[in-house]
Amino acid sequence: MKKLMPITNNVAEIRELDSEDLTRFKSAQEDPPISLLKNLGVRGQQKVPKKIITTIRLSTDVLETFKATSDGWQTRIDLSLRQFLLEHPIAA
Repeated sequence: MKKLMPITNNVAEIRELDSEDLTRFKSAQEDPPISLLKNLGVRGQQKVPKKIITTIRLSTDVLETFKATSDGWQTRIDLSLRQFLLEHPIAA
């Protein structure tokens, strides 16, 4: 086996690659670098149950009030609905 040549020279120019170089390459899907996985935001298992995406119609003033509280307004709506259910149990 011949000695591997560096892909770049001392001024960071990439040399012309031959077919032997190309056979040694792996796709990012086969063997992604850890730094790429971190940048892609790969998450671990959820710590709490996942929320379900849905569509709901709200009064304009209610929505604007929650949105005015900045990021996290959807979570605050969820918490408000939970609190309402605790205080006003709905018979099934």
